[in-house]
Amino acid sequence: MLTVFLAIFGCLIVIIGVLVILSPGKPRPILDAYGRPVVGSISEKTFVTINGVSQGMFIMGKDKDNPVLLYLHGGMPDYFLTERYPTGLENLFTVCWWEQRGAGLSYRPDIDKKTMTVNQLVSDAIAVTDYLRDRFGKEKIYLMGHSGGTFIAIQAAAKAPHLYHAYLGVAQVSDQLKSERRAYEYMVSEFQKNGDTRWVRKLKAAPVTIKEGVPKSYLSIRDAAMHPLGIGTTHDMKSVLGGIMWPSFLCRQYTLREKFKMWRAKAAAGVSVVWDIMITTDLGSTLPQLDLPVYFFEGIYDYTCSYTEAKLYFNKLKAPLKGFYTFDLSAHCPLFEEPAKMNKIIREDVLNGRNELSDST
Repeated sequence: MLTVFLAIFGCLIVIIGVLVILSPGKPRPILDAYGRPVVGSISEKTFVTINGVSQGMFIMGKDKDNPVLLYLHGGMPDYFLTERYPTGLENLFTVCWWEQRGAGLSYRPDIDKKTMTVNQLVSDAIAVTDYLRDRFGKEKIYLMGHSGGTFIAIQAAAKAPHLYHAYLGVAQVSDQLKSERRAYEYMVSEFQKNGDTRWVRKLKAAPVTIKEGVPKSYLSIRDAAMHPLGIGTTHDMKSVLGGIMWPSFLCRQYTLREKFKMWRAKAAAGVSVVWDIMITTDLGSTLPQLDLPVYFFEGIYDYTCSYTEAKLYFNKLKAPLKGFYTFDLSAHCPLFEEPAKMNKIIREDVLNGRNELSDST
């Protein structure tokens, strides 16, 4: 027994040692074709006091004079995915990958839970916007939200449209209760077709209904059920463990302590106040108009934030300029899954205030 214990302990020490070596915690520089840092580029991990709380962010860009883009993540920070799925956004923008209050680099176990509200996160987003405008000398910046981050970002855009050139929603939240119902029905149907009685049984034990809502028992299995069907994070990602958790621990731009904080924050969030509000909100009713250009980027296989519901919301939404873009090879993350198409749209449409590549033109 002692021998087995020592062997296990030894393996753990080795694993931790390897993870420490793989966790220097320094952002990668922007390099030219010869492997040298690009003159005028920016690559930093920084902490800024936002509304009284220290909040972390990565700021990356090939040219500091480029337009500035503020990116709001969803349920957890996803900057680490850029190592496996380079977005190329840093070639078009100075990108701020902000890790929001209570998440990732910005997690603190003693944070006042009363400050973890939708209004506070919207206020934080606007404050980060002002920090970036002041630092980089920009009158306006671009605002991008992804998944749950769109719920905060679109409200920031509605509250302060004068601060942004445009709003970009990737996997846009719309009516999340209907989205979850669509996902539930699809998964039950597909698993029945595949003869997977185990997943059918699990899902039917935690039904999602418009009347009763989304049970916690469903949320605890949803992501694990989505990935084998190709409707989760990316169309090619088959598990959360191999596709998200393991890559997060391999990302060299976080220290090991920061990596554990990221997952501790994810676990601590549980079903958050933001989720409780988001699941009962239909943005088509509560936010039917934006006073700035709006662009939606949607993966056809996305059931985390329903493609169908996003399109229904887009068709209702009033804005001075709109563009809806379907990504035929993507699930929940077209910016990671189809970066070339994403960059072409941004370069030709978004940065020029047009929508010529949009589905609807």
